[in-house]
Amino acid sequence: MTRIMANMNKEPTGPGARALNGIGRQDVELKKIANLRAQLFDTLNGSNGKERTKESIRQLHVPQRRERSQAESVLLSAHGHDLLTYFAEGSEIEPRRITPKLVLVNKADSLEGHLFRIATLLWSVPVSKGYGRRMRYLVLDEHNHKLLGILALGDPVFNLRCRDQWIGWNVLQRQERLSFVLDAYVLGAVPPYSSLLGSKIVGALIASSEIRHDFRAKYADQAGLISKVKKDAHLVLATTTSALGRSSVYNRLRLPGLVEFIKIGATEGWGHFLVTDEVFKQVRLILKANDDPYYNNYKYGQGPSWRLRALRKACTLLNIDSNLLRHGIKREAYAIPLATNWKQILLGLENQPEGCGEPCFDIGIAAVKRWAIPRAERNSDFVNWRRSDTWQALTKYSGTPIIEHGEVADSE
Repeated sequence: MTRIMANMNKEPTGPGARALNGIGRQDVELKKIANLRAQLFDTLNGSNGKERTKESIRQLHVPQRRERSQAESVLLSAHGHDLLTYFAEGSEIEPRRITPKLVLVNKADSLEGHLFRIATLLWSVPVSKGYGRRMRYLVLDEHNHKLLGILALGDPVFNLRCRDQWIGWNVLQRQERLSFVLDAYVLGAVPPYSSLLGSKIVGALIASSEIRHDFRAKYADQAGLISKVKKDAHLVLATTTSALGRSSVYNRLRLPGLVEFIKIGATEGWGHFLVTDEVFKQVRLILKANDDPYYNNYKYGQGPSWRLRALRKACTLLNIDSNLLRHGIKREAYAIPLATNWKQILLGLENQPEGCGEPCFDIGIAAVKRWAIPRAERNSDFVNWRRSDTWQALTKYSGTPIIEHGEVADSE
């Protein structure tokens, strides 16, 4: 680390220096390169040595949250008033009558798609758009027709050591059967349902039969983008990782006979979340100027973790230690079996799932009884939540001065 910091004050040497000179010959201004190098180094190195509390991790995500919120400011300006009516006030929730319902988001440019997008602005960790196969859901409370939470599943990462060891996969088995797995990359409740342990309710719905049926309807006859082979896949396992280290949501998330989140290990702390989209755009320009194919190698099917590997390439070009991409935040990994014979299927021993999930209604009602009702009986603070509080949270980083909060709270 001392050597890297010393390099910040002198001209780079070695292979990185030759690459920089090559970039310079392609008319990319050296001053811009030096500024990008300093910015990328500071971004990756800024959290080193700091305590890894949940609040400190939230703070590390603030630049990306601000960037994402500003990107959605147009949507908030155009549709914020109407969309806000789908968020509940505390007084509109009757805990004993909460009835969760899954609503599949079929189009991004739709009411459901817009509502999903702005709901993600409430997350303390910026929400990925996902890649490859994706299924996004709104979770509504049928009793009052308000938004309870959101859920999204997408293709899992190809390499996840703790998952592969827990399943017992070898390389060939993983290649053949990873299509039977999805990862929940978004999962949680919006306020004030979040105060009633609503995120546990949303998590429990992963095991619902509707999700498995939607998966079959959408992907059963689709060939893999990498293998180009139709695999007649069934969804038999879901995975997810905690956002802030130890998860209070996934821990002890279990309804006997319905759903169970099983802790299977932790990630190894590599990632690119510290790098904002704007910095990454500049990184891509550096790669393009050096004729590096990773500049535009972003389509799913061209290999996993393109963004991470592109950053590694840029670190080499800019003479930055790529080990700085190891941010050290180890996220808990969980698995959610969706069939009784999930392991046999993932090992290639069987093909047809058995003992698959119950309907959303049954799981939802059981989850409300297990978590929401007891929490409401212990703490009734949720009733004080107003729509104006939701609006303030949605616009915290976007600076969208659309509606006076008092008007929003009484807009219905």
